[in-house]
Amino acid sequence: MLFKTAGRYVVAGLLAATFGVASAQADAIRQTKAPLEDKFRQLEGEDWPTPTDYRNASGAPGYRYWQQKVDYDISVRLDEPTRLITGKGSVTYRNNSPDDLPYLWLLLDQNDFKRDSISHMTETVSGDGISLTQVRRAKRFQEWEGGFTIKSIKDAQGRALEFTVVDSLLRIELPQAVRSGGGETRFTIEWSFPMVETKLIGGRSGYECFTAKDEDGNCIFEVAQWFPRLAVYSDYEGWHNKAFLSSGEFTLEFGDYNVALTVPSDHVVAATGELQNAGAILTAAQRERLAKARTASEPVYVVTPDEALAAEKGKPTGEKTWVFKAKNVRDFGWATSRKFVWDAMGVKQADPKAEYPLVMAMSFFPKEARPLWDAYSTKAIAQTLKVYSDFTFAYPYPVAQSVNGPQGGMEYPMISFNGPRPVKDKKTGNLTYTERAKTGLIGVVIHEVGHNYFPMIINSDERQWTWMDEGLNTFLQFQAEKQWDKKFPSRRGEPKDIVEYMVSQDQVPLMTQSDSLLQFGPNGYSKPATAMVILRETVMGRELFDRAFKEYANRWRFKHPTPYDFFRTMEESSGVDLDWFWRGWFYSTDHVDIALDKVVQGRLDSGDPEIEMASRRAEREKEPPSLTVSRNTGPTVVERDAKTRDFYDATDEFLVTESARKKAKSAREDLTTEEAAAQSVKDNFYRFTFRNIGGLVMPVILKLDFTDGTTETVRIPAEIWRKSPKTVTWQYVSAKQVKAAELDPLWETADADRSNNVYTGAIAPVTLKFSKPPEGANRMKDADLKIQPDSLTTLPATDPKAEAAKKDGK
Repeated sequence: MLFKTAGRYVVAGLLAATFGVASAQADAIRQTKAPLEDKFRQLEGEDWPTPTDYRNASGAPGYRYWQQKVDYDISVRLDEPTRLITGKGSVTYRNNSPDDLPYLWLLLDQNDFKRDSISHMTETVSGDGISLTQVRRAKRFQEWEGGFTIKSIKDAQGRALEFTVVDSLLRIELPQAVRSGGGETRFTIEWSFPMVETKLIGGRSGYECFTAKDEDGNCIFEVAQWFPRLAVYSDYEGWHNKAFLSSGEFTLEFGDYNVALTVPSDHVVAATGELQNAGAILTAAQRERLAKARTASEPVYVVTPDEALAAEKGKPTGEKTWVFKAKNVRDFGWATSRKFVWDAMGVKQADPKAEYPLVMAMSFFPKEARPLWDAYSTKAIAQTLKVYSDFTFAYPYPVAQSVNGPQGGMEYPMISFNGPRPVKDKKTGNLTYTERAKTGLIGVVIHEVGHNYFPMIINSDERQWTWMDEGLNTFLQFQAEKQWDKKFPSRRGEPKDIVEYMVSQDQVPLMTQSDSLLQFGPNGYSKPATAMVILRETVMGRELFDRAFKEYANRWRFKHPTPYDFFRTMEESSGVDLDWFWRGWFYSTDHVDIALDKVVQGRLDSGDPEIEMASRRAEREKEPPSLTVSRNTGPTVVERDAKTRDFYDATDEFLVTESARKKAKSAREDLTTEEAAAQSVKDNFYRFTFRNIGGLVMPVILKLDFTDGTTETVRIPAEIWRKSPKTVTWQYVSAKQVKAAELDPLWETADADRSNNVYTGAIAPVTLKFSKPPEGANRMKDADLKIQPDSLTTLPATDPKAEAAKKDGK
């Protein structure tokens, strides 16, 4: 169920969990007679929105699904001395929705750097210390201000359009509404903004200048959120016009881009899309190297280190305009510098239906990033394309790029900005790099290039649901890292590594809106990635998970999915009910802690009093004698005085009497053949008691060690908790003797306390008595009547004369 408040849909179930308010539907089926918590209660109809013609109940786009299309034709110029970006763009907006739109909303994310922005004004600090960078940042904002300057907005006829800026948003008032069902409007917009110094101010783009005394003084510019972009208008939220507060990233509309980038003449540019004027930009040698790279098995330099070094030492002679085109993308990013070395390598796609059978993997980096980037960046791109495509679909773009600069890790269609470099010793000038820098580079390239799939193609809304792109992308990053090197030190993905966060206090459910997240990294990245690993390896199994995950990816490529589309698709495609999993991992802050509290070894009552009494005597003899008796001295009364001794002193409680034998014989005679066979079973009936301490229901994985040296691991589905989410007892039958038992032996469920996973107590023996259900009331039998075989007519059950003859002995 969704409530819409102030233009925002909010999940009713999340409100109930957060504020203690239950929805109307939940009230209708509320449990009031017992403290039972139903961890398996279905989310459909209560917490999830009702399916529509736009999004159906299976999790697929409905037959009336729609989304908008926005095309951009932009010319932009970088003024290097002032770090000013100036642009002019023509925008074509196509309204495929069923609604007429009287105005349009655009995103002005650079406005975060205005002094009076919501983002800047609500920054908080903690502790009693301060860094020198924080001091410098505070002083910079006193003398500098970022943000867009909007020069003009005009319609297709050149008439000025009224517009309003609301923090990081801009609304254009249209003289006529854009008609539903395919209506179009065109407008032009002119703007400018000063770029930020990334390592001082922060942000997702900006510049870095190498101005230390032993450096060359040149700069790298990574340019993103650089033009006013149309906000999404969707079937489930309308306009996605929540202000940007620096954490929740962007959802945008797909469209075609034609972009002309004017930069100093000695710069090398990397950008979303394909370069259209290589003949006017690159030298003949560079074009030849680029062509060679398409079929090379190793990266080939397009711009060599020597060429980059020469550019660093020279000066530009003017400007050049690099022209790029990109089809069906949701954003556009670019980077430019005279410092760039450029290498490339063609990557063949395995899917014969791929739109681009060969993708150009390319890296751009300064000399300060060598040789780390030469060795690993482009190859990491190739690894990403292979693994991600295996899990989803063939990469649908012609290029995939990694650029080194001031940004540690950020993604845009076909291009990513990544940070790690070698370190120069301040005294000796020697270059070295740590193992963490190496694996960090490989990991961040995989992650940021992987974002092409989530959310650049599978276009979820991170500002609302961070986990949908960061979490799913981190899951595939983990897969790609482990296929790069079995020993790869992945930061996120292993269940054991999420335990500390899962038991922490400062956390919120994964379904929480991005700007309200606590511990952003663990919540947005680590926990959902780990959830996917557990879902694949432990809950569903690889075959079912992989099929369902690929189904989701293909259903929603180039569309706008919601969490409910993902949840429904995973269940519908696999045939596995996962509501308990979503409820626990995504809607709660419970953690996994399942304890093995008790183990009992049961043997069946044989029905033979000789055997049973002997067994009971043997168990009694295992018990130690009374400590008091053992320490007493002298004879007891019974030992001294024979007259006090009777039948009970001559026998014990384990005496088998004739009456007991007769009763046992009669009982055996009453058994059917099947019952007699069941009573003769000699197997052990083990009973394990599990206690759910953490609250999160999960499959119970039980490893059993036997006295004969063998082991067995039993995987009990999570549904074992469906009627009692706190404590359950489970039975296991075997002829073998269990000597030890352990829960989650492979550490695959993120169990927070392993000390209660291993059963170290004595396995208590118990004899399991047979019980028969009581015979139901039968007045006909009590009346000593019977029915005839072919009629319901009743007759006396016994012949009185025959009974009398029996009594007379005849």
